[in-house]
Amino acid sequence: MKLLSFNVNGVRAAAQKTLIEDLQRLDADVVGLQETKATEEQVKEALQGLEGYHVYAFSAEKKGYSGTAILSKQAPLSLRLGIGQPEHDNEGRAMTAEFDDFYFVTAYVPNSSSGLKRLDYRADEWDVAFRAYLKDLEHTKPVVLCGDLNVAHQAIDLKNPKSNYNKTPGYTQREIDGLTALIDAGFVDTFRVLHPEEVKYSWWSYRGGAREKNVGWRLDYFLISEALMPKVTSSEILNDVLGSDHCPVQLTLA
Repeated sequence: MKLLSFNVNGVRAAAQKTLIEDLQRLDADVVGLQETKATEEQVKEALQGLEGYHVYAFSAEKKGYSGTAILSKQAPLSLRLGIGQPEHDNEGRAMTAEFDDFYFVTAYVPNSSSGLKRLDYRADEWDVAFRAYLKDLEHTKPVVLCGDLNVAHQAIDLKNPKSNYNKTPGYTQREIDGLTALIDAGFVDTFRVLHPEEVKYSWWSYRGGAREKNVGWRLDYFLISEALMPKVTSSEILNDVLGSDHCPVQLTLA
């Protein structure tokens, strides 16, 4: 089973580039999209040329902002929008599809924003609530979490760690600690476990030719319950796929 995650930075804009062709070529069984910036109807309209998928979307109350989607060849057993807490669910940041052997969760974790003005919310509220939600799912069956987690976990995960540490959203100690807490709670960072020393990024700024120079960050992940790790055959960052400031990440399960 092939699983894919992609922050498309606007599904309508991405669909006018190569998104449809890329998704058709990559041929994943389940796809999580983040930062769709669209209503459910707009997501379905943008992806109407994509064949073979059920399309589900969760939009923010604010128009053209945030949002997630799940595309699946097989209809899920159940679908959940949000994490069941209204104070965290008005930005369309998480969706859960239930399959026979696992829950598939896609998430667009809040960015701490310029000046770190949302850091308190992200670190003290969202990270805590989201971790509790994932652990609650695990009581029923294992969890596959994918998405833009908006944090580089280790120095290897961004080009310039020293100049960004505790200054730039995505690389503060509190954000790092939030992801560490998720890993300590029993979730495995599949790419880093399989590629402990590989330098590879999934996001690049549009400024200064960052992608051409590979001045990037690894912000996109597949984290899974430890029980699923024996089934993992590969975890990859597909940075040859263009069309967004992020690239897709891919997990394959036996």
